[in-house]
Amino acid sequence: MASTADGELESRRPNVVLIVCDQFRGDCLGVAGHPDVKTPYLDTLAAQGTFFENGYSACPSCIPARASLLTGKSPRSTGRVGYQDGIPWNYDHMMAEEFSAAGYQTAMVGKMHVHPPRLGCGFQHYRLHDGYIGHYRKANKPHWMHQDVSDDYVRFLRSELGPEADVNGTGVENNSWIARPWVYEERLHPTNWVVDESIRFIETRDRTRPFFLMASFVRPHPPFDAPAAYYQPYLDRELREPARGDWDDVEATERDGMIIDSPHGCRDATLRHEAMAGYYGCITHIDHQIGRLITTLENDETYENTVVLFTADHGEMLFDHSSFRKVLPYEGSTHVPFIVRVGSRVLPEGKPAPRRSEAVVDLMDVMPTLLDLVGVPVPEGVDGSSLKGEITGEKNLGRAYLHGEHSGSHEQSNQYIVTEHDKYVWFTQTGIERYFDLDADPREEHDLAHDPACAERVAELRAILVEELRDREEGYVRDGELVVGRKPRIVLEQA
Repeated sequence: MASTADGELESRRPNVVLIVCDQFRGDCLGVAGHPDVKTPYLDTLAAQGTFFENGYSACPSCIPARASLLTGKSPRSTGRVGYQDGIPWNYDHMMAEEFSAAGYQTAMVGKMHVHPPRLGCGFQHYRLHDGYIGHYRKANKPHWMHQDVSDDYVRFLRSELGPEADVNGTGVENNSWIARPWVYEERLHPTNWVVDESIRFIETRDRTRPFFLMASFVRPHPPFDAPAAYYQPYLDRELREPARGDWDDVEATERDGMIIDSPHGCRDATLRHEAMAGYYGCITHIDHQIGRLITTLENDETYENTVVLFTADHGEMLFDHSSFRKVLPYEGSTHVPFIVRVGSRVLPEGKPAPRRSEAVVDLMDVMPTLLDLVGVPVPEGVDGSSLKGEITGEKNLGRAYLHGEHSGSHEQSNQYIVTEHDKYVWFTQTGIERYFDLDADPREEHDLAHDPACAERVAELRAILVEELRDREEGYVRDGELVVGRKPRIVLEQA
């Protein structure tokens, strides 16, 4: 402990701020070269820290992604290889538990999406807003589980606007491509609320201990309801068209593109433009609110003794390849932002030089990285790797590939292998294979799976996938070959 000028005890151990967004594409950053999206505060964070260009979500939907994030385990180890609500979370360790055991004051503000909905996961301070999750809004749910009871933001909104106020007050559906501006005062938006509550924690915390804060935003997940000041500029601008590939199923969009939450997107050009404007507006809104959080750390004089990590649970297809939402193995869905800024007083050797890393990193790496950077032991059973060496420039991660997957519907259940340079995809129920040269084709517009010039490389990546799936309970591999049509399982029994 050290004493301040006022005699107040102040911990000098490093603090940690983990910022998580829901459904934030990895390319939607100025620092990533996006031609339209403006993210000045996140760009600054990346310019002062380490920007991991190849951040991925190994199972790109909310629940399995967050299981990996909070446990440091792969989807196979958590058993969550698809999306299913209502399954209890029973894990031998979680990130906040490790920080708490090491003497940290731990706090979570915003979205968790765990079960039961107010499971603490090791956090000592808890201010929950999970967005609109239908599973917890059904009339037959236990009263204490219902969002009316369990969600702190809903209580806040109703205290401000009256008992009839709700998170869907904009009238847009929570998984749809419908967009419109926020209908209430900007200060009442859930994005602002997350930062308001995070700032309150920082200001009123126990200053004799270091803190671990997870600030978790529901946006830019739908509803696309950014305040008008963020929505309108994008609406008035010509935006880059979604990626179009030589393999797209445009007929599916024509068939299903009038359904508001269709995975095949929207067939109306005006509505697509409005959705993209709404999505980008949500991102810039988040960016500016993150700026408020960073300013608070600066004014608190703890920013340089703090590790800040920014990421997302998964991305959003946003009409790329005639698709919408997530779970697919393509870049819009799987590629996530991943930025780490280490304050100048965190490491004994001083602040690492700003850098970019091409290493393939995943959400399971968040826990070991944060623990390692502040000197807290990483527990046994963690599958992820510490990225400290990548951040300091002392050593390379050395991960040759990442195995990703998502089980669910017949046409969408998939497995993928991604490297720094390319990606192989296999759909388990149809047997469709795809191969992309990400160096030459970062938007995956040319499927090379059946190009004779790529046959050897496709075979190499297929063999890697065979090894990853060899003893899986679904029976995806037999006699060294991938087996099409085996029934996928959303939650594994052998985890």
